Amino acid sequence: MSQHRIGIDLGGTKIEIIVMAPDGTVALRHRIPTPRGYPDTVDGIAGLVRDAESRLGINATVGICIPGVISPATGLVKNANSIALNGHRFDYDISQALGREVRVDNDANCFALSEATDGAGAGYAMVFGVILGTGCGGGIVFHGQVHRGPHRIAGEWGHTPLPWPRGPEVPGNLCWCGQHGCLETYLAGPSLARDCDGPGALDASGIPARAEAGDQIAIDALERHADRLARGLAVIINVLDPDAIVLGGGISNMPHLYTELPRLIPAHSFSDVIATPILRNKHGDSSGVRGAAWLWPAA
Repeated sequence: MSQHRIGIDLGGTKIEIIVMAPDGTVALRHRIPTPRGYPDTVDGIAGLVRDAESRLGINATVGICIPGVISPATGLVKNANSIALNGHRFDYDISQALGREVRVDNDANCFALSEATDGAGAGYAMVFGVILGTGCGGGIVFHGQVHRGPHRIAGEWGHTPLPWPRGPEVPGNLCWCGQHGCLETYLAGPSLARDCDGPGALDASGIPARAEAGDQIAIDALERHADRLARGLAVIINVLDPDAIVLGGGISNMPHLYTELPRLIPAHSFSDVIATPILRNKHGDSSGVRGAAWLWPAA
């Protein structure tokens, strides 16, 4: 029997829920502010699920995307920037609260799954999904299945070093993870803003308009960013050779990337021909919550 799916995107400031009908359309969407504290967060999510099912008269599967991962060693959430989650058995606790199995995954994996299922990457066998926002991450989907790896770190591309560094890129920027030279410190939105406008800058959204108006500082910053992103993606192509790469997050809205990256990547790839499509996401900010719903695939 066809099944409704509930997807939940647990963020630092809001929790979004959708109910996806069996045909993939969204039957309900609702947001609430993220509660303070872990117990209230679990209760809030359980309440959202019960309310949605009651309003639609359904029983649905539940998938949740979180800004972190569940450690396979401890069963506890780690690396979540919603710090109330860290150190808790979130998947177990929410399953107990709802009385059913609940599937939980990283937000980058959910983004990649959404875009591979019915988004920009639909129809491609292997999709690498990239999030370029306040941070930098990735997810790998192969034949409709998320590849997580035994340590749940597959796709953690933002915490690999910038390839082929040169000049002031050596020894590399200090990352919050404790390493130097991580791609996140060059490619995330705040990283681009700082490269353009100095240490206190955070917002990169206006840089393309400045470049279009002839601001040489903005032009140079976008050129450096595109070159660094191309080097980072060239390594992904060399290692995974995905059928398509889908960009997400705020940086993905910068249109020059879709002409510049195909031009720049081949110089760093170990092949005579590189034709990997670099695609803009289809579902935008909804990709995470839709991917959470798709953690339960069609029967």
